Amino acid sequence: MSELFYYRAPQGVEPREIVADICIYGGVAAGISAALAASRAGKSCVIVEPSAHLGGLTAGGLSETDFGKKPAIGGISREFYERVGREYGCAEEWKFEPKIAEKVMDDMARESGARVFRREFLGGLETHGRRIVALSTQSGLTVRARAFLDCSYEGDLLAMAGCRFHVGRESNAQYGETINGAQVRQKHQFDFDVCPYRVENRPDSGLLPGIEAQLPRIGEGDSRLQAFNFRLCLSNVPENRRDWSAPEGYNRDDYALLERYLRAGWPASEANRKFDPIRGGKCDKNNHGAVSTDFIGGNWNWAHASYAERETIFQAHVKWQKGLMFFLATDASVPRDIREHYASWGLTRDEFGDCDGWSHALYVREARRLVGDWVVSENDCTGKRRATDSVGLGSYTMDSHNATRFVDERGFVRNEGDVQIPTPPYPISYRAIVPGRGQCENLWVPVACSCSHIAFGSLRMEPVWMILGQSAALAASLAIDQNTSAQDVSYPKLQRILENAGQILAWNG
Repeated sequence: MSELFYYRAPQGVEPREIVADICIYGGVAAGISAALAASRAGKSCVIVEPSAHLGGLTAGGLSETDFGKKPAIGGISREFYERVGREYGCAEEWKFEPKIAEKVMDDMARESGARVFRREFLGGLETHGRRIVALSTQSGLTVRARAFLDCSYEGDLLAMAGCRFHVGRESNAQYGETINGAQVRQKHQFDFDVCPYRVENRPDSGLLPGIEAQLPRIGEGDSRLQAFNFRLCLSNVPENRRDWSAPEGYNRDDYALLERYLRAGWPASEANRKFDPIRGGKCDKNNHGAVSTDFIGGNWNWAHASYAERETIFQAHVKWQKGLMFFLATDASVPRDIREHYASWGLTRDEFGDCDGWSHALYVREARRLVGDWVVSENDCTGKRRATDSVGLGSYTMDSHNATRFVDERGFVRNEGDVQIPTPPYPISYRAIVPGRGQCENLWVPVACSCSHIAFGSLRMEPVWMILGQSAALAASLAIDQNTSAQDVSYPKLQRILENAGQILAWNG
């Protein structure tokens, strides 16, 4: 299973140059929503997508949708779930098979009329003053456009355009928050004492991989990222199930911490959770518990890494998670009720055919985040402040996964970083999806938008990114029509356009 993420551009490809009104970098769900919105506004689009697939995580295994409040979701985002529902003969569907989500995404892209270029990685930008004139890829493709949207999970385009951004967790003090920075809480935490040393009860043997000696400083910021994983689509139907096999380079010692945790008493009632049912007799397998599918600490370099370096990180996540599933399904040290449960599920034969059933999309929960003139923070999520230039609503829990493991004062291992705090629906400022004044004037950033780490935990949901993708495209279309900058778009005019397009901009309870 090689080069799932990074496809090196073939040598000797003839340079190509095309022109469009709007160039969208990132054919994830937000990018598809943006292309369809731009088309309906009479604008031509190009979608430049690094992977071989459209739809990002929505078509990549994140099938049990994280939506918060469904009534807060409108426009093309809601339309997507209605279109998926029609594939199943119902009004709408939020728990779908990846292949159906990708079909609908492909249909929407075709309907938009956008020219789609896959396996194209950002190579460089041509700029004039504070505007992007053209985007080029490593293969020699050049796209000239009047407006650009960065719909990548990583914020690669915004960084290349010289926009301000942040990676990691801010301190609580920076934006007047209470749950940002390092946090040690009880969810997805070790419920039993587990020894952190390579040789149990021998501190002189050194720590197991991924465990730190220093204690976290609660509320302090750092450059670390919450953990990534793959949302696996699994089947327990024998005819459609692939049995688990060990990944290349499998090392049983990588799961010593899990073995000890199971031995300490972690029960099947917890270990066997998060096999969430979706359509087609399948499930969406997600992280749950102290040691699970999240590869804690394995992603810290992702945001700044080159594409080739990201391929190495990507494959390390494949190895960790595939090895984890193989260990739990086959290892004699695993209690029988857990082992039999995991063995009863496997990768499907009818999903992700080009990846042997494995998802093509690593769950990049967070990488770069724009720093604009409005930074969505915990105070937006809790209603302590409220933006008056709404381009959509967020409503999901402030949800951060663990980022580190450490040895506590008693000499046992603990997880750090997980926070889960519910929020009411809240407006997302237009200023959070455009660079600040004095920066790039024809760029919109609906995915890696301007948020603090803990607020991004709420906003970073696929339905919300589709909402923001649509709003960004309509704002870009308006800016083109008015011959103005992203920062100077008339919000009253944009508000009317968004409302007419079905966007929900305020929560009425």
